[in-house]
Amino acid sequence: IGHSRAVAHTLIAKGDGHDGGGHGTELVNADGMHFLGDESQKNVRQSAAAGERTAEAEFLQAQLRFTAEDNMDTKSILEELLLKRSQQKKKMSPNNYKERLFVLTKTSLSYYEYDKMKRGSRKGSIEIKKIRCVEKVNLEEQTPVERQYPFQIVYKDGLLYVYASNEESRMLQAGSWEITFAFTPSTELAIVSSLAGEIRGNPHLLIKYHSGFFVDGKFLCCQQSCKAAPGCTLWEAYADLHIAVGEEKHRGPTFPERLLKIPRAVPVLKMDAPSSSTTPPQYDSNSKKSYDSQPTVNIRYIPREDCPDWWQGKEGAFMVRNSSQMGMYTVSLFSKAVNDKKGTVKHYHVHTNAENKLYLAENYCFDSIPKLIHYHQHNSAGMITRLRHPVSTKANKVPVSVALGSGVWELKREEIALLKELGSGQFGVVQLGKWKGQYDVAVKMIKEGAMSEDEFFQEAQTMMKLSHPKLVKFYGVCSKKYPIYIVTEYITNGCLLNYLKSHGKGLETSQLLEMCYDVCEGMAFLESHQFIHRDLAARNCLVDSDLSVKVSDFGMTRYVLDDQYVSSVGTKFPVKWSSPEVFHYFKYSSKSDVWAFGILMWEVFSLGKQPYDLYDNSEVVVKVSQGHRLYRPQLASDTIYQIMYSCWHEAKKRPTFQQLLSAIEPLREQDKP
Repeated sequence: IGHSRAVAHTLIAKGDGHDGGGHGTELVNADGMHFLGDESQKNVRQSAAAGERTAEAEFLQAQLRFTAEDNMDTKSILEELLLKRSQQKKKMSPNNYKERLFVLTKTSLSYYEYDKMKRGSRKGSIEIKKIRCVEKVNLEEQTPVERQYPFQIVYKDGLLYVYASNEESRMLQAGSWEITFAFTPSTELAIVSSLAGEIRGNPHLLIKYHSGFFVDGKFLCCQQSCKAAPGCTLWEAYADLHIAVGEEKHRGPTFPERLLKIPRAVPVLKMDAPSSSTTPPQYDSNSKKSYDSQPTVNIRYIPREDCPDWWQGKEGAFMVRNSSQMGMYTVSLFSKAVNDKKGTVKHYHVHTNAENKLYLAENYCFDSIPKLIHYHQHNSAGMITRLRHPVSTKANKVPVSVALGSGVWELKREEIALLKELGSGQFGVVQLGKWKGQYDVAVKMIKEGAMSEDEFFQEAQTMMKLSHPKLVKFYGVCSKKYPIYIVTEYITNGCLLNYLKSHGKGLETSQLLEMCYDVCEGMAFLESHQFIHRDLAARNCLVDSDLSVKVSDFGMTRYVLDDQYVSSVGTKFPVKWSSPEVFHYFKYSSKSDVWAFGILMWEVFSLGKQPYDLYDNSEVVVKVSQGHRLYRPQLASDTIYQIMYSCWHEAKKRPTFQQLLSAIEPLREQDKP
């Protein structure tokens, strides 16, 4: 049977040009040998008509089905003559360029010798599933005309540089190959976008790539000397091509049909609500009418002014709904993280593993959907963003802002007198205020449009949950009109970084150590309550009148259930305070906070110097990845430097904040009189 199946793969159907009777259809293999003759064909047709399939008929139909499926995978999507650079897999391999005929199918990208308009022997092949990145490459200096349109194919076993011949070639291939990008490819990106359509959903896609060529043993973009070194440039296409575990991978209709097709199963996810003056139509899940193969969606339109949460397009708005597959659920999630002003909706299927546990991301399984949702409200775990705002179909749901406004945290604006400006930040100015005529407070004024409502309430709600002597106290908010106020305790001496620069020379080493200990105490509290700060630095700590230091700026803080938070694509982060796992993989944990604490200790003992002051951000990424660390500040003893250096080990080898407290404590005792 194995031999027969192989033969069946080469079957060719021939007709005699007559309908009905006569010789019928003859099946031969590529060698011209008869595989199934006229009489057998006649028997097959008669048996099928009578409902009495013979074993021979079943076998033939199975082979033809296999043949059709295999043909779909091996059918050429595009054949194009391109210039290929040698991969130089061996150190002594020459660096040369040869024209090759590239053939793209659903399963592979192969290249062949090509001479006198004929395809020659195959010289190499890359499995589509092994491709990790396809992107253009920056031109080298003095590039010849024939190499003006380069792109790279990064795959599991190597790196391939290929050159299109001209603009027309790229644009032709953009129209010929399957496109899944929701934009019109430019001249440089057309061929790249086209091949990317075939690698969507591949495992181990790169988040970062190298924008320069690998020449003379190093990348021109970042000077790294290893071909397998982590990329230095964010790959913008990653967000479109990456499919999180739990999201179904499929190859649907080609562009533009794919882009114009509206998902039928989730009409509730439309971004425009109907006018409230019309009667909201109700859709009964028991009705025979459906948006998919099964009537599984119970929908109610939500009038805009009654329940604005979903229609305002909130980042991380989500709903759990019945899937188009009977008995399954889907989490639909809204995000603006993919450079789309209108936002996009991603759908993640809730899967069940062999132990009957539920998951969206395979490594995080739960006994119930509520537990699954609770976890992903704090961790995106590979999804486009975390689940932030549940979308209700009940029109009388109270928005978060109203709930907060009616609680004890809403302060009366008229009770706060603004006295003077203390400084300014990303979202507005900070003013010294007097609350109820007697209490000094700091008022962070959020100007309209500078911070989303989501970010504002995220910071306020985080601060509500945290209370510790070494954390800045939160008093409340004024959220009923702009500018919004976040009201906290007033810390007399202001920002630690500025204080070190202006007063650091007058401080004793013991005082510097005490400042570090204060910060470590606050961070140990966050660590014990499973909070990650994610932006710990001297600029985000405040110095009180007694020189005690408190941790502030909780805008990036996350509560996590497993001490690890995978940030969404596109998140901004402070590179010089970030650990390697953050700038390579966007993975935050208490251990990445420990790394930042080591940098903060360095800031304190260098009296406010800029870390890595001789390098820009991209150079810092390269240097740190290669093992370089900050030098010992002059005011830090060897023992103190060993403590800060321990914060810069690999994540598993870094101490916890509690262990850091234990390490610093004996040094404090030595300095006491």
